[in-house]
Amino acid sequence: MARVLEPTKISPEEHDAIVDVHRAWIEEKCPFDKVLGLTVKSLSYECACLAFNMKDHLIGNVDIQVLHGGAIATVLDTVGSAVLTYNILSKLKDPSIDERAKRLKGVPTADLRIDYLNPGLGKSFTAMAWILRTGSKVAVTRMELRNEDDLLIAVGTGTYLIKVR
Repeated sequence: MARVLEPTKISPEEHDAIVDVHRAWIEEKCPFDKVLGLTVKSLSYECACLAFNMKDHLIGNVDIQVLHGGAIATVLDTVGSAVLTYNILSKLKDPSIDERAKRLKGVPTADLRIDYLNPGLGKSFTAMAWILRTGSKVAVTRMELRNEDDLLIAVGTGTYLIKVR
């Protein structure tokens, strides 16, 4: 099993390839992420940023037109796993990103805590995540969701299992 504790330097080409893998996963392959309309704004070893626009099917309260709490939780979970996945793929030693991605069997969510701070009002939203701790089997991330006015809508903490073969 690969150890994923120490950061490694990656080339710009490796970075671009990892971002491309994430874009394909989030923007093209995962049906639920496509329903949410998630796009990858940025990814790095330390931070991930996803964005999406409000759509009618994401409304949780029709009277006040706010984002559904389940959509908020899903987006925060997704951005938390994205920063962790980037981190793991940047540390694995396989020569190609495709080989690294095949070794990564997922980062399933073990625990997710969401604090809803303000109603999900807005036309567009940005979710960001940072790694708080990573080990060889478990990692913890911190996530935020903000609207286009930079109002903090929700924060979360996610615990993920690291599944590398």
